[in-house]
Amino acid sequence: MAHQIKKNLGVITHRGGAEFRVWAPFAKQVYIDGTFTPNGKQPLTSEDDGYWFALIHGAEPGHQYKYIIETPDRRLLEKNDPRARAITSSDKGFSVIVDNEFDWQGDNFVMPPKHDQVIYELHVGTFNRPDAATSGTFDSAIEKLDYLRDLGINIIELMPVTSMAFSNGWGYAPNHIFSVESMLGGRHGLMKFVRACHQHGIGVILDVVYNHFYGDTDLWRFDGWSENDRGGIYFYNDERGDTPWGGRPDYGRPEVRQFILDNVAMWFTEYHIDGLRIDSTIYMRNTAGHDNDPDHDIGDAWSLLQDIVSLAHKIKPDSLIIAEDSASNPQIVAPRLDGGCGFDSQWELGFPHALRAALGLSTDQPNLDGIQYEFNHFYSSDAFARTIFSDSHDTAANGSVRLNEAIAPEGGATLFAREKTLLANAITLTSPGIPMLLQGSEFLQGGSFNDWAALEWQKTEKYAGIVTAHRHLLDLRHNRYGHTGGLQGQSTALFHVNTDGLVIGYHRWNNGGTGDDVIVIANFSSTDYNHYAMQLPLSGKWHIRFNSSWRGYSKDFRGGHQSIIHADKDSTAHFSLPAYTLYVLSQE
Repeated sequence: MAHQIKKNLGVITHRGGAEFRVWAPFAKQVYIDGTFTPNGKQPLTSEDDGYWFALIHGAEPGHQYKYIIETPDRRLLEKNDPRARAITSSDKGFSVIVDNEFDWQGDNFVMPPKHDQVIYELHVGTFNRPDAATSGTFDSAIEKLDYLRDLGINIIELMPVTSMAFSNGWGYAPNHIFSVESMLGGRHGLMKFVRACHQHGIGVILDVVYNHFYGDTDLWRFDGWSENDRGGIYFYNDERGDTPWGGRPDYGRPEVRQFILDNVAMWFTEYHIDGLRIDSTIYMRNTAGHDNDPDHDIGDAWSLLQDIVSLAHKIKPDSLIIAEDSASNPQIVAPRLDGGCGFDSQWELGFPHALRAALGLSTDQPNLDGIQYEFNHFYSSDAFARTIFSDSHDTAANGSVRLNEAIAPEGGATLFAREKTLLANAITLTSPGIPMLLQGSEFLQGGSFNDWAALEWQKTEKYAGIVTAHRHLLDLRHNRYGHTGGLQGQSTALFHVNTDGLVIGYHRWNNGGTGDDVIVIANFSSTDYNHYAMQLPLSGKWHIRFNSSWRGYSKDFRGGHQSIIHADKDSTAHFSLPAYTLYVLSQE
């Protein structure tokens, strides 16, 4: 059956009615039943290419409907519209015709350049819950945008917000990818959130899941057809259809490719989204989640990933498209002309584990092996082609806990927990790459990440000094004062590694010179060094722009009174370096 690309899929509203078009190639007949068909279900017309069409007078925004699909063996299947922009309930609800009108108030937001981007990973349901019994919403999240802007965040990464199984969760079990979860505020709620973020100078990227669709969904055996006891027209019907989480879409079927690409386009055109984070691309391109494995590779997925990135950049040239690819394949960010996928960045999944090893959380003894690797591991000549973090929803869950909780299981806010967490986040915010903070990390949110426990916003007052430290770090990252331009530079050199003493020093710069060269010194050990000797990359007077052990951040921190470090003619400097301390240095 030849595929013909159609533009008007789903529901197109007109004055006095609406067009409905759905793909169901193996159906004997398709009907529509809705609040606009008082005399019962109404048949659609076959268009002889697998699509079915109807023009229904009187159908308008707010009306609910479902498709009734008659199979060749005369079974009747009730199905929601795969392209419905709203679902009354994610599990057993009805498709809803939506109002496409929204006042964007002249929104013309421009993304900050990659070298200036700082991401905040946010789960809408738990970010700002009104109370223990009520889910957070887009509206409640808007209430905290002033805080995030003042902190220095300029990009929010939303964990998935499409309609999901059970109407809650992390969002990684999508069942209606064109519909925004109603519990979170639905379609207009997300639009309001994006508009508000843009008004605060904050971009929004959305986590999307195309590696699988949740098994118990309307897409499963949509028109009754399937093979090998698998999912039917939207899925591979052989071993390629199997993933640990649900059925894998058939990336080789043109109609399914169009389905996914139209979903990508929707986020940019209808919601003004500024970028996407594509979940688990390794499980899109390989059935076993392996890299460069010809026996399990899915070539159709690789070309689809290329098409996703190309389409996003065509619609919004400054969009940020991130891959989560556990294989760390450099071709993920390589240009399409060179056979790559063309992603702007990919999650550096080894980075948080390197930090944990340096802090002695994942090994018998603290070690700097992972740190050394991370400072020499880049996917391309672009230092920002990787997204780095000390914690994410993955590292803080699945049997693990947030970094501060891992440091101090008794509560995650001991002296060591505060010192080490600040040190880890400071490394993240001063290292090459696009840095990301997990929600609440900046005020020592404890426990594991889950989909029900609200952030404890009272901790922003209890640990106000720690929040201030993060704000100071972000001021330096953004080069607000004109003397830390190197933190936005493409060049990095790890010039000092004391494996026994657990001290590192790295140099960041772009063009070099006053206001550009930045040196970062970090002590991962429990030892206070009173006269530490280090040969710096450049001689002269270096100002300490940030000292993580400053008592202004916490009264019980170790302090340190130095504000200037002098490097003599051979660039050797002597200075005090408290335990679990990070310095940021620059010259004037």
